[in-house]
Amino acid sequence: MDSTKQTEGTQKALWNGSAGRAWVAAQEVLDQTFKPFEDLLVDMMGTGAELRVLDVGCGTGSTTLAAARRVGVEGDCIGVDISAPMIAVAQARGEREDSTATFICADVQTHAFKPASFDRITSRFGVMFFDNPLSAFANLRRAARDGAELHFVAWRSAVENPFMTTAERAAAPLLPNLPARRPDAPGQFSFANQHRVWSILEASGWAEIDIRPINIDCTLPERELVSYFSRLGPVGMILQETDERTRVQVIASVRSFDPYVHGADVRYTAACWMISARALSISASPKEAVKV
Repeated sequence: MDSTKQTEGTQKALWNGSAGRAWVAAQEVLDQTFKPFEDLLVDMMGTGAELRVLDVGCGTGSTTLAAARRVGVEGDCIGVDISAPMIAVAQARGEREDSTATFICADVQTHAFKPASFDRITSRFGVMFFDNPLSAFANLRRAARDGAELHFVAWRSAVENPFMTTAERAAAPLLPNLPARRPDAPGQFSFANQHRVWSILEASGWAEIDIRPINIDCTLPERELVSYFSRLGPVGMILQETDERTRVQVIASVRSFDPYVHGADVRYTAACWMISARALSISASPKEAVKV
C-alpha cells in the first residue's frame, strides 16, 4: 500500500475513532484550558461587514462559535474537521446556541471549497495533523480571497512543552508499545520547526509570513488530570487497549505531574507559535513548491 494513502487512512480512522471520542469526552476541559488561544485568535480576526471566516480543524466547535459571535449576523463562519464525532458535537452546540455558524465534516487537504470565498482562515491547534500540509495550505489559499488573512496557533517542540510529554516519560517503562513521536509526522509537534512551516506556507502561495513564539499560561482542574492524560495523547490511546493492571500502574504515574499541581489547579506554560500570513494576489506566481 502507498505510504501516503496509509497515513491518510490512519489519520481519518484515528479522528473518527478513539482520538475523536476522547476529544469529545474531554471537550469542556479542553475548551477551558485552551480558552486563551481562542480569545487571541478571535481578537486577531477583527471585524468587518460580511466577514467570511473558515476555522480549520475546528474540533467540537468552540473557536468557530466564538468567531460567529464576533462577526455577527452579517458575517459567515464555517468550521471544518475530518472527525465526524467532533463535528456532530459542534453542530449540536451551534443549534443550542442558535448560532449562525455552520460545520462540515471534510478533509481540508482535498475538500472543494468555493474558490476565493474566505476573508479570514484561522485554526486553534488544528493544522498539525495533515499528511500533506503543502496540499492543505495550497487548497486553503485557493479558498482565500486575495488579501485574506491566515492566523493559526501550533505547538513548538516537545522539549519546550515538558508538561505535554510527562505522562509518556513516566509510562514508557510500562508501555513497551508506546509509539515514539516522529519529527514532521502528523501530530501535536509536527510544526515545531519554524523553517519548515515557513517553507510550507511560502510554497503554497502565502505571503507576509510571520512566525513568532508565544508562551501562554494554561490551567485545568486537578480533579481532571488523570482523565486528561489517560484519554488523550499517545498514552491515552494505548490505555484504551491495555489490561487493567497496567492501566492502574500507568495512572499511578500522575505523581510525575507534581511540579504542575497547585492545590485545585494544574498549571503549565504552553510554548507555541503564533503564525500569520496573507494570501498573495492571484496574479502573482508563488515560488515553485519545495519538498518539505
